[in-house]
Amino acid sequence: MTFASSGDLTAKEETFTELAPGVYALTAEGDPNVCAVEAEDFVVCFEARATPVAAGRWLAMLRERTTKPVRYLVLSHYHAVRVLGASAFDAAEIVTHTQTRRLIAERGREDWASELARMPRLFEDPSSIPGLTWPTLTFTDRMVIPLGGSRALVLAYCGRGHTAGDIVAWLPEERILLAGALVEAAAALYTGDAFHDDWATSTLDNVAAFGATALVGGRGAVAVGADAVSAAIAQSRHFLDELRRTVGTAHAKGGTLAEAFSSAHAALAPAYGRWPIFEHCMPFNVARYWDECDGVDWPKVWTAERDQQVWTALVASAP
Repeated sequence: MTFASSGDLTAKEETFTELAPGVYALTAEGDPNVCAVEAEDFVVCFEARATPVAAGRWLAMLRERTTKPVRYLVLSHYHAVRVLGASAFDAAEIVTHTQTRRLIAERGREDWASELARMPRLFEDPSSIPGLTWPTLTFTDRMVIPLGGSRALVLAYCGRGHTAGDIVAWLPEERILLAGALVEAAAALYTGDAFHDDWATSTLDNVAAFGATALVGGRGAVAVGADAVSAAIAQSRHFLDELRRTVGTAHAKGGTLAEAFSSAHAALAPAYGRWPIFEHCMPFNVARYWDECDGVDWPKVWTAERDQQVWTALVASAP
């Protein structure tokens, strides 16, 4: 099996969806999703893609609908495939959670090298990346962007989850939630930098409490309708619960990391094995939750070298 997603070189079909007047999403068969919200005289973009070239293709589609300037670029978390295309937006403000700024400073350069090696197809013309993306505005709990009239976009922190600093964007009038990587619809969760116990419980409870009738997750198709939104949240929770159960059991019994990986893979593959990036994610997911079982609260930094070591130990050497 090729390393992570390094063998996934086939272009994905992109789907542009208008969820409500002036609310747009671009999905691509399990590649990272991007969104935009029109205000009266500006645009808020949500996520930036991996390179300015990749972001430029999304912006070209957006410009067919609106010529308003991008005033705010909101980044749900720090991962390279979501943030390194930011320069293409020429946004007046780049908004993240305060913990995301911390994570960029602490491990942004290492994450860039790691994700480029794991997912080279997403990095269209990596030489176009001018450097790390730094926020110009941060918040810790809640931030409101007035859109004009009675409309507003609410940025909210729901708790530790996919990373320490994930945020969501909520349109209360339209009841649309841009959930970032806290929820996936028919796509496997990546949990290599996660806080599994928080995410699976209070954080997803907070996400569900919005009562959205449409949800755009980090990957996968748009969930339309309250039932579809509930199903996407439930699937994400179930994935986390099964990962916690299997790895936690192996750890409690004094097993090995390889045994935990085998158990988790066997439990999750029947339901999720054909979903995008499942095989890519699993060794890194298991390694992170094993660390949490060892009492390691703050995630270890993934480097390109550590990626290869874990992959070799859990996948390449598997019977």
